Amino acid sequence: MAGEKILIIEDEVKIARFIELELQHEGYFTEQANDGRAGLEMAVNGNYDLIILDVMLPSLNGMEVLRRLRQSLETPVIMLTAKDEITDKVMGLDLGADDYMTKPFAIEELLARIRTALKRKRPLSPSPNQIVIGCLKIDLDKHSVVYNDQYIDLTKTEYDLLKYLVENRNIVLTRDKIEEMVWGFDYHGDTNIVDVYIRYLRSKIDDKYGVKLIHTVRGVGYTFKHE
Repeated sequence: MAGEKILIIEDEVKIARFIELELQHEGYFTEQANDGRAGLEMAVNGNYDLIILDVMLPSLNGMEVLRRLRQSLETPVIMLTAKDEITDKVMGLDLGADDYMTKPFAIEELLARIRTALKRKRPLSPSPNQIVIGCLKIDLDKHSVVYNDQYIDLTKTEYDLLKYLVENRNIVLTRDKIEEMVWGFDYHGDTNIVDVYIRYLRSKIDDKYGVKLIHTVRGVGYTFKHE
C-alpha cells in the first residue's frame, strides 16, 4: 500500500530526482538528502518507513551511515552502488541492509524491491526484557531507551531513574524514596539531586517529543503516567 514515507540518500542529483519522481508517481511520500551526514540526521529524526541509501556519498559514506543507523533504528534500507562487487554487498548485508541494487537498474525492479521490503516490515514484538509504554521502549538487556523509534542518549543515572519511575508507573514516589532506590542508601550528596535529574529526563523525553510522562506531585515527589 502506497503512502509510506521514503528517504532517498543519493549524491547524484539527477538519479535522486528520477527516483523521487517515480516514487511519488506510485503514491509514496519522499524526501532526499545529497550527502551522508545530512542523510543520517534526517533518517534518525524523520520516522521513515524505508530508506534508499547510496554507498558512495560525500561527507559520510553509505556503509558508515548504515552502521550508525542500525545502532538505533530497524527501518528497512535498500542500498545502491555503482560497483557490482560481492564484498560490498556482503558488507552492506552484514551491517543490516535489507536489500542491495547495482546501478544502473530498472526502476520497475527497485519499485518491486521496495514493495517487498515494506511488506516485511513489522513492529518488533516486545521481548520479556523490554518495557513498552506507548512510544517509549526500554530494553533492559541493552540498557537502551527508544522513543518513537528514535534512540535517546541517557547517562547511567538517567537510565536508572527512568527505569525506576517506569517500573513504578502510576505510583507517587517521594524524593527520599527515589534517592534511596536510584542513588543508594548511603548517598549523602546534593539534596536537590532528584529534581535536577528529573529536569534532565524531561528535557530529553517530555520536552523533546511534546509529551507529558513525568508528573510532579506537589509537596510529595513524582510519578510516571502514560495517558
